[in-house]
Amino acid sequence: MEGGSKVGKPGSFVLVVGHRALVDGAEGAAAMLRQLGSEVRTLDLWDDFVAIVEQTRLGGDVRAMVFEAGERPDLASAALRAARKVPELGETPTILTLPPRQITAFDPASGFDDFLVMPCVPAELYARIRSLEWSRSEFATEERLKIGSLVVDRAAHEVSVDGRRVTLTAKEFLLLGFLASNRGRVFSRETLLARVWGSRYEGGARTVDIHVRRLRAKLGDALPLETLRGAGYKLRAPSDLSKSR
Repeated sequence: MEGGSKVGKPGSFVLVVGHRALVDGAEGAAAMLRQLGSEVRTLDLWDDFVAIVEQTRLGGDVRAMVFEAGERPDLASAALRAARKVPELGETPTILTLPPRQITAFDPASGFDDFLVMPCVPAELYARIRSLEWSRSEFATEERLKIGSLVVDRAAHEVSVDGRRVTLTAKEFLLLGFLASNRGRVFSRETLLARVWGSRYEGGARTVDIHVRRLRAKLGDALPLETLRGAGYKLRAPSDLSKSR
């Protein structure tokens, strides 16, 4: 294993996996990322992914995995399947690098989040990693909430999934915003009626169920909304999501 200077969250690094000759080459992904100041560690295609996880428990985490298998993208796919069996790497963003003549051999269903034709400009590889990190990241400010691919822009009164704008009614937007601002907390239908529709609203609790059903239909898997029988609804927190994997 090797490391370099640090760019990104302290202790985080990019894991480059591939044939030793490729990952250690001067024009490989590891060299490119180190040139830009990223911390990088490497694994051979046949190395054990559990070993890298044991090291990360001592500090740091894997920002992304870059797979380099040259003329054998099938070997990279096999390595990816092995990596996904390790819980800590189950959701780590992945990129497959390919030589131009292997583009037609790339299988979109292989499980990689992105692919890149090599050789490339180092900044492009880094930009792809940052883009994948952004798509998986989560944050909350006074004006914007990001939950994976779902972004709630309260200032602009807009909602998007994977950059695609989703049209919500006023009450759907308010219900989503309230649940997103209180992730991990369970709210009964009566409480949601009072907080979103107001104490003067005379409709029944079924109104909440209808709006929840509409949100699920419009936002799909991007909405980690859980129904707790007899209790109400909860928008799962990141810790809840990790436990369910």
